[in-house]
Amino acid sequence: MGRRLLTITFTLFAGYFAYQNRFRLMNSLMRRPGLRRLVVSSLMGVPWARKKLLGSVFAGPSDWK
Repeated sequence: MGRRLLTITFTLFAGYFAYQNRFRLMNSLMRRPGLRRLVVSSLMGVPWARKKLLGSVFAGPSDWK
C-alpha cells in the first residue's frame, strides 16, 4: 500500500511539473528535426488539427478579421 501511494504521489508531482513547464518541454522536443517531423506528420493525421493548421497557414485577406 505504501509503495502504491508513493507511485501515485510521484506521478502527480511529475504531471504537475510537466504542466508548469509545458512550453519549455515542447520547445526542447521540437528542437530535434526528426522528432519534430514525427510530431507534425502525426498531427496532420488528425482532421481537426490539420484543418486548423492549414486554415491558419493558407488564410487569405478575405478571411482576416
